[in-house]
Amino acid sequence: MFFTCGPNEAMVVSGFCRSPPVMVAGGRVFVLPCIQQIQRISLNTLTLNVKSEKVYTRHGVPISVTGIAQVKIQGQNKEMLAAACQMFLGKTEAEIAHIALETLEGHQRAIMAHMTVEEIYKDRQKFSEQVFKVASSDLVNMGISVVSYTLKDIHDDQDYLHSLGKARTAQVQKDARIGEAEAKRDAGIREAKAKQEKVSAQYLSEIEMAKAQRDYELKKATYDIEVNTRRAQADLAYQLQVAKTKQQIEEQRVQVQVVERAQQVAVQEQEIARREKELEARVRKPAEAERYKLERLAEAEKSQLIMQAEAEAESVRMRGEAEAFAIGARARAEAEQMAKKAEAFQLYREAAQLDMLLEKLPQVAEEISGPLTSANKITLVSSGGGTMGAAKVTGEVLDILTCLPESVERLTGVSISQ
Repeated sequence: MFFTCGPNEAMVVSGFCRSPPVMVAGGRVFVLPCIQQIQRISLNTLTLNVKSEKVYTRHGVPISVTGIAQVKIQGQNKEMLAAACQMFLGKTEAEIAHIALETLEGHQRAIMAHMTVEEIYKDRQKFSEQVFKVASSDLVNMGISVVSYTLKDIHDDQDYLHSLGKARTAQVQKDARIGEAEAKRDAGIREAKAKQEKVSAQYLSEIEMAKAQRDYELKKATYDIEVNTRRAQADLAYQLQVAKTKQQIEEQRVQVQVVERAQQVAVQEQEIARREKELEARVRKPAEAERYKLERLAEAEKSQLIMQAEAEAESVRMRGEAEAFAIGARARAEAEQMAKKAEAFQLYREAAQLDMLLEKLPQVAEEISGPLTSANKITLVSSGGGTMGAAKVTGEVLDILTCLPESVERLTGVSISQ
């Protein structure tokens, strides 16, 4: 069992009893644990001075590196605390620091072997981050967390870093000489440019003076033109104002005439209204009364005519109904007569047809001779034989009638001669 007693110390309770004491109380059985050993492990932060002497880098140059690391056993994480207890239980703080130091120094040497002197010297942050990352992943399995790691010092016995410093110093000196020469050159250029600007400024000043003189003359001429223009405009404005004043006077006179004319018109209109009222009193009112009287008489006469027309229409309707009834009765009689005739025709078929034909023959003869009776003059042309005169005309009619039986027979199939 593990108990954290404070921020800087952990207490570990371990052990067992083969025959733990038993206590019976109130009908219940209690087993009392037997504690054999209590051990403590430090949770303090340890500062480690990680030195790697004469380690060959990637290009075979031996250098020495010193780093400062802060590590501690993580007491807040139960898993890491259990791992630390398994690894360091019974060891002193110095022994734990030595194990962590050896681990860090090994990873530091490994990373130095994979980098060049220039990379370690120029990019210390990258080197520190790689050592921190690799060492942390390894120490965490021991329950130790790396709080920080910083590269403190880099040196060598071959003056390699000193040579790099000389080269950098020479480069700096070279840059300084070049900078001094460029500064002198720039100073000469600026001096020449200043002289040129001075001459240019003098010429520009003279040009500006000439421009100012020209602008003065132009503006003076412009002002003179503007003054003359304003003077002419003032004269024209005076004449225009005089003309406007005359026009306003004329307009006011015309308005006075218009008002007078309007007053005259108003007086005339009042006179017309008075005469209209007088006319209305003397003529229009009696005329309206007479018109009202005539309208009433016309309406009475209209009502009388409407009543007469309605009476006549009723009489005509009744006469029409009587005539329609009479026509219906006559039609029914004729229909009955025709029905009886049809029955007679059914009984006496040929005899009835013959009787009808004989009944109509005089009418046929009348129709044939009708055109002759209406003729005013008849001219007969003889071929030299036969009768002449009226007998000839009668004979012609009889000849037509003689042909009639044959025509009837062809049409109806009834032989009149039989």
